[in-house]
Amino acid sequence: MRALVQPRFGDPAEVLSVQEVPDPEPGPGQVLVRVLLSPIHNHDLWTARGSYGFKPEMPARAGTEAVGVVERLGDGVDHLQVGQRVATGGTFGAWAELIVAPAAALVPVPDGMADEAAAQLVSMPFSAIALLDFLGLSEGDWCVQNAANGAVGRLVAQLARARGVHVLGLVRRAEGVDELAEHGIRDVVATDDDAWRDRVREIVGDAPLVAGVDSVGGAAAGDVVSLLAEDGVLVVFGAMASPTLEIASGDVIFKQVVVKGFWGSKVFAAMDRDKRSRLMGELADGLASGALTLPVERVYALDEIADAVRANQAPGRRGKVLLRP
Repeated sequence: MRALVQPRFGDPAEVLSVQEVPDPEPGPGQVLVRVLLSPIHNHDLWTARGSYGFKPEMPARAGTEAVGVVERLGDGVDHLQVGQRVATGGTFGAWAELIVAPAAALVPVPDGMADEAAAQLVSMPFSAIALLDFLGLSEGDWCVQNAANGAVGRLVAQLARARGVHVLGLVRRAEGVDELAEHGIRDVVATDDDAWRDRVREIVGDAPLVAGVDSVGGAAAGDVVSLLAEDGVLVVFGAMASPTLEIASGDVIFKQVVVKGFWGSKVFAAMDRDKRSRLMGELADGLASGALTLPVERVYALDEIADAVRANQAPGRRGKVLLRP
């Protein structure tokens, strides 16, 4: 089969290439899946660079999430059927024609859901709802997040609205405000406007911003902290622009701000089955009702990986970049 493989850590656009590798075989409790579509996530690219918490041995495959069709069942698997569509959010090596995944980790895809949405079903939506849950917000609370027009940012805003939580979104460009408005997401401010802090006050008024999410790093993290109320909490979710947080010590000291990290692998592992099921049900309801949207920027072939990586990093991207084996 064909799969994307890298011989060393480095720029994903340079080190990843299509290679012929042996077809995998499902063992007991496993399922062989033929991949239909697989998204590019930032953590996939960080892994390829060697800058993520998970560092595979080289040479290594890439990609973690996919939607596909069950090709073969391993011994002991009786709750899935050959030909059934399934999604996985944590199968390393997903950028390939075939993958083997634990049967227990596969999510059956509803018949009415498009492949493009199903390919994104597990990783980002579940991260978004787990992040929202992690913030511990109550109905009527206000929080602030940067990268509001990213995949997780959009989902957090949509999920929060269903819970009665208010989200102030920060984006870097004025175009991002209009883009989110097209998805029904309001209360967004572009920080390229010198008067952006005045606009924040117009939206929030005197309501305290009790929590913030930083997905950018650098000075953008400091912008979020500067808006937090006393005893506010900053949750660090990503580092799209910089691995370093530039936060004013006065904001931390005098407002008693707490800084916490969110890594899905740790949070998901500690989550009990009932909560996981409840959150996944909330996601399914949102997708079925149209309250949640999972837009796609473009679909690329595996051998177009360099172009796909560049498209993923391009400013103004309006949806996920997907790979089709």
